[in-house]
Amino acid sequence: MTDFTPLFLLCLAALMAGFIDSVVGGGGLIQIPVLFILFPGFPVPRVIGTNRFASFMGTGVAAWQYIKRVAVPWQIVLWAGVAASVMSYLGARVSSLMPAAVLKPIMLVLMTCIAIYTYRNKTLGHEENLRLSPTQLPWLAGLLGGAIGFYNGFVGPGTGSLLVFGFVSLLGFDFLRASAQAKIINVVADVSSLIFFVLNGYVVYELAVPMMVCNMAGSFIGSRMAIGRGSTFIRTLFLVVVFGLMIRFGYEIVIQWTKP
Repeated sequence: MTDFTPLFLLCLAALMAGFIDSVVGGGGLIQIPVLFILFPGFPVPRVIGTNRFASFMGTGVAAWQYIKRVAVPWQIVLWAGVAASVMSYLGARVSSLMPAAVLKPIMLVLMTCIAIYTYRNKTLGHEENLRLSPTQLPWLAGLLGGAIGFYNGFVGPGTGSLLVFGFVSLLGFDFLRASAQAKIINVVADVSSLIFFVLNGYVVYELAVPMMVCNMAGSFIGSRMAIGRGSTFIRTLFLVVVFGLMIRFGYEIVIQWTKP
C-alpha cells in the first residue's frame, strides 16, 4: 500500500460512518474497526480518541440539520443530555475496574430483542404517540439518557441506536424526532469525552482532521436524506445497524470464549 492508501480508506470509512451515524447512530461500527485494521500498533485510547475527534463535528452537522427542520423538545433533550454526560463519565471510570466483556453477552441478547421487537411492530415510530404527560417526559428522558450514557462510557458501540430506540419505544416519539434528539445528546456526550482524549494526547490529528471533513460530509447527506424520507427510511436503516451490532457483539464473544 502507498502512504496515501490508509488515509484514503479511512476517509471513505468516515464518509460512510457519518452517513449512518447521522440517521440512526452506529458510525463507530465502521470507523473504529478500520482504524484498528490499518493501524494495529495504535493503543486503544489513541484509536478511540482519533475516532471521537473525527466524528464529533459530523454529529454536530447532523444535529444542526435536524434542529433547523425538526421541532426539538428542548426540555427533554436537556435532561437526557446532562444525565448522559454525567453517567458516561461514571461509566468510563467503572470500565477501568470491571471488564466490558461482562456486559457484551447481555448486549447481544438486548440487541436481538430490539431487532425482533422493531421488525414485528411495523408501525413502531411511524407516528408520534407520547406515552407520558409533558411533566413526566423529562424525568423518563433523564433516566434513559443516564442509562445509555453509562453504557456509552462503559462499552460504547451503538449508543446512538439505543437512544433512538429508547425515544421511540419508551417515550413514544417517531423515528425522525427520536433521531434528532439522539444527535443533540450525542454531541454533548462526545464533546465531554473528547476533552479527556485531547488533553492526554490520544488524537492523531493528521488522520483525524481529514476523517472529520469526510465524516461531516456524510453526516450532512445522511441527515438531509433522513429528514426528506422520514421515519420509514430511518426505521429500515435502524434495523440494518442493529443487525450489525449483533454481529459485532457475537463475534467478540466468540473470540473471547475461544481464547486459550
